[in-house]
Amino acid sequence: RDLPPISLDVRQKQRISTDPLSSEMKAPVLPEPILPVQPKTMKDFLEDVEKAKSSGDWKTVYDFYLTTFDSFPELSAAFKKDASASFNTIEDSGINAKFVNAVYDALLNTPQDIQKTVLKGIINSLLQDWKGPRTKDDLRAYFILLQNPQFNNTSTYVIYAHLLRQTASLVEADHHFLAHWFKKLSQKRFKPLVERLLQFISLRLFPAKPEEFPPISKCSWWIPSASKVLALLNTANNLVHPPLIPYTDFYNSTLDHIDLMEEYHTWQSFGNSHRFSFCQYPFVISIAAKKIIIQRDSEQQMISIARQSLVDKVSRRQRPDMNMLFLNMKVRRTHLVSDSLDELTRKRADLKKKLKVTFVGEAGLDMGGLTKEWFLLLIRQIFHPDYGMFTYHKDSYCHWFSSFKCDNYSEFRLVGILMGLAVYNSITLDIRFPPCCYKKLLSPPIVPSDQNTPVGICSVTTDDLCQIMPELAHGLSELLSYEGNVEEDFYSTFQVFQEEFGIIKSYNLKPGGDKIPVTNQNRKEYVQLYIDFLLNKSIYKQFAAFYYGFHSVCASNALMLLRPEEVEILVCGSPELDMHALQRSTQYDGYAKTDLTIRYFWDVVLGFPLDLQKKLLHFTTGSDRVPVGGMADLNFKISKNETSTNWLPVAHTCFNQLCLPPYKSKKDLKQKLIIGISNSEGFGLE
Repeated sequence: RDLPPISLDVRQKQRISTDPLSSEMKAPVLPEPILPVQPKTMKDFLEDVEKAKSSGDWKTVYDFYLTTFDSFPELSAAFKKDASASFNTIEDSGINAKFVNAVYDALLNTPQDIQKTVLKGIINSLLQDWKGPRTKDDLRAYFILLQNPQFNNTSTYVIYAHLLRQTASLVEADHHFLAHWFKKLSQKRFKPLVERLLQFISLRLFPAKPEEFPPISKCSWWIPSASKVLALLNTANNLVHPPLIPYTDFYNSTLDHIDLMEEYHTWQSFGNSHRFSFCQYPFVISIAAKKIIIQRDSEQQMISIARQSLVDKVSRRQRPDMNMLFLNMKVRRTHLVSDSLDELTRKRADLKKKLKVTFVGEAGLDMGGLTKEWFLLLIRQIFHPDYGMFTYHKDSYCHWFSSFKCDNYSEFRLVGILMGLAVYNSITLDIRFPPCCYKKLLSPPIVPSDQNTPVGICSVTTDDLCQIMPELAHGLSELLSYEGNVEEDFYSTFQVFQEEFGIIKSYNLKPGGDKIPVTNQNRKEYVQLYIDFLLNKSIYKQFAAFYYGFHSVCASNALMLLRPEEVEILVCGSPELDMHALQRSTQYDGYAKTDLTIRYFWDVVLGFPLDLQKKLLHFTTGSDRVPVGGMADLNFKISKNETSTNWLPVAHTCFNQLCLPPYKSKKDLKQKLIIGISNSEGFGLE
């Protein structure tokens, strides 16, 4: 409706073809254009706009927009910093970004005829008959046009779709240039580009007014084109450290409402071939949606394996029983680690069945509580410093693998299996590994078929080391920036020393490293080899066992959809607390939510600083993090404890339950609650 007349033809004709622009849509061959000269400076343009606003005469501004958006060469020339320079590098687009921003900011406040003129010019540019490869000026034009805020309006989506298709169909080398140019944008300008594309995809999937768009069968290329351009922006975002926007800003929550398993199966069947699936672009799928895919994939594997067990029993004419459908763990509390290791080793074929835990000598059915208690107690024991498997680094509040050599690494495999079972059975663990651990866990995301292929090895930097050993990382950074003579002042060689059971052992970072001095020239190599030794080579056997343990349970292609940060959230939950959401989803036993004690409780908790809120969550659930599904997934319950009000609150972490005496005053409740949550290690089990 708001488009110039030419757009109606585009609407009709673009329904015909799903290939690059069909012949009847192409404009006649034009003579080679003469290279335009930059018509105005930014100062001139802004002055013209101000004059037009005060006088009401927009002709000069109209002429500027008419000329500038008339063709790709005009567009590129208008915004080039220097019309005579070529600007053929990936690091500099040659575009005056401030001028582009000023022109687009002013555009939305101009009369409608100017806005229509711009759209008409874009249509004509997109309909040009291209000869040969795109020039850098053409790339600059695409770069500028993709920033046009007019494409927020659904009435421009037909034009936007063609722009996206042409951008998506550029060769890989051109995409490389665009990604590097986009990374130079400010966050203020970059974020709207992402939001515009996400909105375009959402409204194409679920249009508010279906009659606004052509039938989806006639424009099946819209969403694939938009996704590919979005991938360019995602690449650009990942090229910058820190990124321009958080990776979560690329999530499209609309996709939570489509058939994700169909998308997943399409991707598994066709990979990244001509058949489109959102799983080809996993950065747009939210962690909640990925969790659903992983859970359903896990459930299907569980059902398949349980069914096979049943068929095997029946075929051997044996009487089936329900226990064969589960991974049944029978352990003694006094021998928790060894019993768990024995059971998991013996029942390796059952790892993908639903987990059920029984503590020997104790009556009790596992309805989820015993399983959670088993995880909590086992993790607590394995990660204890005296156990020697992991080293706790106080500076970074995280655990890392001990580099001590041993004869058997099966207990590291047990920790990997535990993490895999937690993801598989949707249980959140209180484990403090650095982000680097999850990066290694996805290296590669699918277990290689060749047993000799190294696993758990990834490229590491000082940033990775800083998350574990910040002081050492700081020292190495200072070595890299040291302005004096490194060889004479530091007197180091390509050799490192580690203490193992009271004995100092030396390791060469490269052959003959003990005889190679660290100098100003080779210090970068030294730092890189040192970090690689600490985070990869010195713990290779330990981490490989851990890796194989995790993947023995979570052997799923769905892992390929995950970022390392998302694996961490699946295993440990999210650190983002929303206590109002917890209040809304809390269940009560013996109390009503209107009772005075409960009102006191929430007044106190909502007023707590973040560290006390985390302590409360840890006290009641065994972890200070939130499951992927949010607070509602905790099934948090407050029960009335008919005891003296002199008593402290009690928690049953296996059931996420807080037992609260009926305190008579807010002051008393606050005092007792703070004492209880501040002097507990997370276990209030009776």
